[in-house]
Amino acid sequence: MTQEWLQLARALVFAIAFFLRLVPFTVCLETMTEDNRSSSAGVDPAATEAQQALQRENALPFTGWQQEVSRGLEFGLEAADSIRDRSIPTFSRGELPHYAGINTFLKAPYLEDVRKVGEYDVAIVGVPHDSGTTYRPGTRFGPQGIRRISALYTPYNFELGVDLREQITLCDVGDIFTIPANNEKSFDQISKGIAHIFHSGAFPIILGGDHSIGYPTVRGVCRHLGDKKVGIIHFDRHVDTQETDLDERMHTCPWFHATNIKNAPPHNLVQLGIGGWQVPRQGVKVCRERATNILTVTDIMDIGLDAAVDFALERALDGTDCVYISFDIDCIDAGFVPGTGWPEPGGLLPREALYLLSRIVRKAPVCGLEVVEVSPPYDVSDITSLMATRVICDTLANLVVSGQLPRKEKPAYIHPEAQPELLTEEWT
Repeated sequence: MTQEWLQLARALVFAIAFFLRLVPFTVCLETMTEDNRSSSAGVDPAATEAQQALQRENALPFTGWQQEVSRGLEFGLEAADSIRDRSIPTFSRGELPHYAGINTFLKAPYLEDVRKVGEYDVAIVGVPHDSGTTYRPGTRFGPQGIRRISALYTPYNFELGVDLREQITLCDVGDIFTIPANNEKSFDQISKGIAHIFHSGAFPIILGGDHSIGYPTVRGVCRHLGDKKVGIIHFDRHVDTQETDLDERMHTCPWFHATNIKNAPPHNLVQLGIGGWQVPRQGVKVCRERATNILTVTDIMDIGLDAAVDFALERALDGTDCVYISFDIDCIDAGFVPGTGWPEPGGLLPREALYLLSRIVRKAPVCGLEVVEVSPPYDVSDITSLMATRVICDTLANLVVSGQLPRKEKPAYIHPEAQPELLTEEWT
């Protein structure tokens, strides 16, 4: 009997303990439910972002989608008799299925004849160059990695109510023919290719490649600026302002040389997200001497995202005619972008970086975008390439929202005649 009573007492103790734990939880749950009811009661469903997105989608046309279906049926043959959806062709010729097809960005048309690039609003161009890297190579595979995972996306964004297929014309011109192990020859190729796209009036989207390409891409833009000037907004964890590294112009050096060009003054270089243990003092010295504009991640958090946007725009647009955006994927915290050459913890969160980018694009006359330092060999589940794709898609969508795309005419800052590289005597 004693043993039975002991077991019963233990059971009673456990029951009381369980009840005492359960009561506060139940009360808390009821309180939370009441709070949610009271807080949601004041929400106007028509004012939510989601409801507005539903209305914007309803206003979008389906013309581009219907043209894609018709083209697929014409060039890809009608489907087998067992297929009930007769919009499906035998050979994949459009967005669907996402796992099939040729690797162009967002499955845009591949433009083999680059002389016709000016017939499009936007041109995607790859720069598979990683001879400028000083640590982990692999960014030469960045363009293909980004293109491959971009098939995961549709051209439509829910929150913004933008359908790129319906609202702009997009082409992929393939890759610049870079010369392995020869930076200077590759730079010449890159500058010539970017100058051609920029001069045509198509908006250039550049898939890197390591960050050494920042110099020749800006040089290509400057060849057709005439007496106009460009501000550079640079997302990165590293300043990239050394004159040389390992005796060459490497990916730590683009802005030293780009800001030697008269069309790209150093006081219009804005650098967002700089910090950590990978910022060489030689580059810091150049930033100090040339008075570039730097905000660390802590600065951005302290002043707020909107103030950081204002800081960037005020300085990049001071006396300039357009803005070039250079987005190094390693500005994002390394936990989100493992596939890069110089990963650095403590960077921006993806949501923060995308917010900064979207607000800058909406408020500035943007002349081009490059996304660099994506290294697929080090990536995990393609998350770095996916982040790069998101940067590009968000940029294009916000260019549409701000009315910069589609272009009704060629921007006034594009000069019809090419000019030689004009260097400023102050720094050279």
